[in-house]
Amino acid sequence: MNLKPRRHEEPEINVVSLIDVVLLLVVFFILSSKFTNEGRMHVHLPQASAVPAQKSAAEPLVVSVTQQGSYLVNGRELINASPDTLRAALLKEAGANRGMRVTLRADAHSTHQAVVTALDVLGRLGFAEVNIATVQDGRN
Repeated sequence: MNLKPRRHEEPEINVVSLIDVVLLLVVFFILSSKFTNEGRMHVHLPQASAVPAQKSAAEPLVVSVTQQGSYLVNGRELINASPDTLRAALLKEAGANRGMRVTLRADAHSTHQAVVTALDVLGRLGFAEVNIATVQDGRN
């Protein structure tokens, strides 16, 4: 009687040659494919004349927000800090010119709501070019 356990070897598959074949196929397809612009969207851009647009020579409109939340338009303080008063002052200063540049200067300690209110009034009036003035920090 043979009581020794039989050695059973696990069958193995050598995949090294399969990896080589797949790698060669990938390289072949990459090199033989065309890199065309078939999938890209073609956009026809409009043409413009060579005459540049006229820039307004007027000074930019400056809206300042103080620490207390009151507003100044071009250095003149408003009666109160309501959005309607700010709107009326901006309409008086700008007239019908909504393309003029507006600079918003806010105190560092002013409330966030006062600044957002000023931006909201400017946006509702149709001013598209609004700059926010800052100063460079001296602690570089």
